Amino acid sequence: MRASSLVRPALIVVLVVVVLVSALWLLQRRLVFLPDTAHPGPAAQTIPGARDVTLHTADGLALNAWLVPPTGADRELTVLVAPGNAGNRAGRATIAQSLAARGFTVLLMDYRGYGGNPGSPSEAGLALDARAAYRHLVDVENKRPDRLIYFGESLGGAVVTGLAAEHPPAGLLLRSPFTDLAATAAEHYPFLPVRLLLRDRFPVAEQIAGVVVPTAVVYGTEDSVVPAEQSLAVAKAAGGAVEITPVEGADHNDAVLFEGGELMAAVDRLADRIEGEP
Repeated sequence: MRASSLVRPALIVVLVVVVLVSALWLLQRRLVFLPDTAHPGPAAQTIPGARDVTLHTADGLALNAWLVPPTGADRELTVLVAPGNAGNRAGRATIAQSLAARGFTVLLMDYRGYGGNPGSPSEAGLALDARAAYRHLVDVENKRPDRLIYFGESLGGAVVTGLAAEHPPAGLLLRSPFTDLAATAAEHYPFLPVRLLLRDRFPVAEQIAGVVVPTAVVYGTEDSVVPAEQSLAVAKAAGGAVEITPVEGADHNDAVLFEGGELMAAVDRLADRIEGEP
């Protein structure tokens, strides 16, 4: 009787654990990807002079994106902006406008499942979306690969690092990058075997070791989502010359890390390095 009374609670605990692990396996992408699925409307309605473009992925999706022309003196460099895991391109309009004011052409993309786009996000899917953005710039807009800057915000940093490993740009800027998705997940769910459970990996530190272009890493010193130590580890792993810009006191979603002066100045300096200016 005593043994039986002990076994029954143990079985319940095992069943609860199995149910929780199964739920996390099936639903984990809802925790990683937080899209605003609403279509933000025509580009010019949000950013004067911008136009809507369509990115065609290798698996047959047509994705909406915005192309923003420079409003400052044209630097003849194009910035491909890959957003983080939440929202849609409308929330990055100020980033595009700030870059355009500095003389950059900007392609502001949205991933599958974001901003009225078809499909569901995944690591493999976002890689296809980034390749479609690259192909659009090179094949449709006639932009030279050696005049492209990849700008990745958080999760977008993982996306453009993977793209840079396949199609090297002129320069790479990563804002609040993580070393890999599991490392960040472990910070928030230390009680779970996240490396065994995760379906998407995004191995930024591993991939960036093979990227030898000029690189900039910008991060907030008080980042509560991606620890500053991870962004510094990515910078240390980079194969190219790296400039590091810590934004003192900034948390992950603070406005200063979206279009603040220190972030934009880092893009300017990266462009200067590309141009060979002191």
